[in-house]
Amino acid sequence: MSFYQLEKKQLIPAELDKVWDFISSPENLKKITPRYMGFDMVSENLPDKMYPGMIIRYKVKPLLGIPVTWVTEIIHVIDKKYFVDEQRIGPYSMWHHQHWLEERPGGVMMTDIVSYQPPLGFLGRIANFLFITRQLEGIFAHRELALKSVFPQKPQE
Repeated sequence: MSFYQLEKKQLIPAELDKVWDFISSPENLKKITPRYMGFDMVSENLPDKMYPGMIIRYKVKPLLGIPVTWVTEIIHVIDKKYFVDEQRIGPYSMWHHQHWLEERPGGVMMTDIVSYQPPLGFLGRIANFLFITRQLEGIFAHRELALKSVFPQKPQE
């Protein structure tokens, strides 16, 4: 079984409260997901903030435009510090995504650590080599740009 981990960091030039309010709201997930992923929130009447045990259902089209149901559970939340989501139903054999926030000079350092295992054993390893890693890199590159538009650079004082 192959296991992979991706770590991404981004300095967001904003106050911790504002960054937390944005990333801890399930409704904002679509705003930072590339359109080509065909992201569509299926869960209805979600609260404004995530909480441990929260189940979020959505549809994505990660490969050839084929819709896939993805269900994640928020398993840990420490206000203004981190939250963790895990896949319960979806395209991976295992998906564990940590979202960490840390105040730094000039803003908030957001660190994402995604641990995942593709499905289908040997075929999953090949898929990871051929396109999964590249696709995840593209998703995080898009998200970085999206967050830069939500939190533009602070003017120098």
